Amino acid sequence: MDTNWRPDLAGQTGPKYLALLRALREDVRGGRLAEGCRLPPVRALAWSLGITPGTVARAYQIGTQEGLLCAVVGRGTFVASASPRLGPREPLHIDRLPDLDRETGPVDLRSPQLPDVGQTEALSRVMIEAAGQIGADYLEYPGLRRDSACRRAVVDWLSCCRLGPLTEEDLVLTHGGQNGINIVLSCCLRGERPVVLAEALAYPGFRHAARLQRAEVVPVALDAEGMRPDALDAACRRHGGQVVCIAPEAQNPTTARMGLARREEIAAVARAHDLQILEDDCYTMPSSGLPALRALAPERCWHVASLSKPISAGLRFGMVACPTGMGETGRLAAQHSYFGLARPVTDIVTRLLVSGEAARLRVAAQVAMTARQGLAVAALGQHDLAWQPGLTFLWLRLPSGWRASTFTRMAEAEGVLLRSADEYALVDGHAPNAVRIALAGGISEERFNRALATLARLLANPPGDLPV
Repeated sequence: MDTNWRPDLAGQTGPKYLALLRALREDVRGGRLAEGCRLPPVRALAWSLGITPGTVARAYQIGTQEGLLCAVVGRGTFVASASPRLGPREPLHIDRLPDLDRETGPVDLRSPQLPDVGQTEALSRVMIEAAGQIGADYLEYPGLRRDSACRRAVVDWLSCCRLGPLTEEDLVLTHGGQNGINIVLSCCLRGERPVVLAEALAYPGFRHAARLQRAEVVPVALDAEGMRPDALDAACRRHGGQVVCIAPEAQNPTTARMGLARREEIAAVARAHDLQILEDDCYTMPSSGLPALRALAPERCWHVASLSKPISAGLRFGMVACPTGMGETGRLAAQHSYFGLARPVTDIVTRLLVSGEAARLRVAAQVAMTARQGLAVAALGQHDLAWQPGLTFLWLRLPSGWRASTFTRMAEAEGVLLRSADEYALVDGHAPNAVRIALAGGISEERFNRALATLARLLANPPGDLPV
């Protein structure tokens, strides 16, 4: 149901966007705007009230963050609830459906799924070994130093990346990459309304972590190499900012990789505006040989990685290589959050890393997933497909006749689950017609090929061309 809502802002004090927000709250909670009503478009309401579209957009944005409104891409802004919702409003990780292991169930290509190339056997063995070494020190808190053996092993694990000088004192161990992002933002953000800058199409976890810190997220435009330095500079001049979140090796979801010159430009802009850099490297893959942003800006770069993509997501083990001299700060933030990782986790991971088992499993998983990638490229490569060797997802720009929302809906009806570009867009309505296709290593090659054939058939028959 549409509404011609036009609040009376006469006599309201303070900034116009807050006056509009107060009127919105009053009319929603007073019943004058019913749940499900579609509000006027931003430009139409701005014209009728004699204010700028940016003022209306800001009020709508805050109302959406409070849960009073919901924005639906391509449809508009609607009244969602008369009561504010507390806490996160959407899952960060989408659980696998109960029937995904059945031969007749849907094929989940929303998140990469590793094949078992020996992880379960290795985890079982090291768990038994670790259990035999449990002593009285398990009755104490982990503390800031008890994980030093694990941190030394992580330094060796990260030696394949060009991170610059790195010691165990620079590291924080976390409950996976997302927890690492939360720790970094908690260290870096200050003030009542801090600003985080992120790629215009970005891993949703950046947005969720920023919201937990009451931060505003500002999108920065992308090109074929990822974040544009000129766009980052312009965003800093307009909005300020304390942290920029960026994935130079494998941009999620577009698969873009930054060249050396681009990385140097990003580091220079960060220095010019005194930005901290959150470098996301959780999609571990064969090294490009290029220096990481941490090597180029060691005084301000926080490099986040994990074992989820190369070994096991269930371990929930991540790491942050802090800027030079900031390791103690990061570990203190972790201690205030969760007192450090549980001893069983660090004992298990240490054994996996020191024994060389983790490195062997990483290589075996990369070989298996590269084979799956080859199948996907062979099936869909005639379309506008972006990918990197060794990366566990692909980016498909849809041909004329398709909208991303329609394509994902029709693919789901055919038993294939995908993620639309809308899920990665920081600005509603600014997502391209594209989908991310994750590689499924946990199902048979036959099932995977059938799913790819389904996608190829849909791509060849846009909705207007489908048989009746």
